[in-house]
Amino acid sequence: MTSRSTQLLALYQDLIKDLATHFEANPELNAKNLFRLMTSGEAFGRLKAQADEEELALALEFLRRDIAAFLQEKNESSLTHSPSFIAIENTLWHWLSEITDRSQVQWHELAQDFKHHGYYQSGEIISQGRMVCTSCGHGMDIEFPSVVPDCPECDNDEFIREALAP
Repeated sequence: MTSRSTQLLALYQDLIKDLATHFEANPELNAKNLFRLMTSGEAFGRLKAQADEEELALALEFLRRDIAAFLQEKNESSLTHSPSFIAIENTLWHWLSEITDRSQVQWHELAQDFKHHGYYQSGEIISQGRMVCTSCGHGMDIEFPSVVPDCPECDNDEFIREALAP
């Protein structure tokens, strides 16, 4: 390994150490927010100053991969992210939504639609509905209060909500 490669690797390892530090400080960060945070930080600035265009593109590709692997590893160790727990939670919320007074839910969600002017951003909390991506049209059904994720098809962060059926 050349001295330049060793130097770039050390800078990249500093970037990964910052990633772990930021995630430990705020475990609610998702991949998109972690990537933005990492590419605007001091460690990335040092790497960017030393790397040429091709090396920087490769480092960004590795960073995306490593953030995804890091989050997957953290989520695997958490009970709340286990497939069994998620299936049970979704079933319970589905049962609750079936026995809830639909008219009350619809009035609440209509008020939220007015407040948001019909548009929702990823990261916002929504209690129920079908979210449709404004970029690709992909739909996601949300049956219980949860954070709106980025679109799994195109990574867009803006959605509209279809009207609830009575």
